[in-house]
Amino acid sequence: MTFKKLLTEERAVSPVIGVILMVAITVILAAVIGTFVIGLGDGVGDTAPQASVDVDSGNDSSINFTHRSGDSIPADEAFIVGNSSSLAPNSTGVSVNEDGRIQLDDDLSAGDSITVVFNESSSGDTISLVYDDGDQSATLKSGEVE
Repeated sequence: MTFKKLLTEERAVSPVIGVILMVAITVILAAVIGTFVIGLGDGVGDTAPQASVDVDSGNDSSINFTHRSGDSIPADEAFIVGNSSSLAPNSTGVSVNEDGRIQLDDDLSAGDSITVVFNESSSGDTISLVYDDGDQSATLKSGEVE
């Protein structure tokens, strides 16, 4: 066999490439089907609200959370982490529920704000606006009482 004839012979290339392509397609299909069978494709979109929230501390032991933009924060899935026993009655937009949690009175949408006022004993405490839907929890914003 001459050297020139060896370089121009292409009979075995086509079946090898065909087998490689069939194996690759089989592996990709198995991975996609397996992902959905074990449930990794489920739950997309089940995330905490994506919202821009500002926090301001007042000189009167108050914290003001203002929703600037983004998703609405449902009242039944959001609460304030802080000492509910030192919550002052002049707070706006929140109340203490039967579990002792500081709960939002209404959904918090863009442009809305809530003011949480504490007794003087809470000075220096960190107060957080938390989202909790039972499956997941996320701190949306925190501030310190002055």
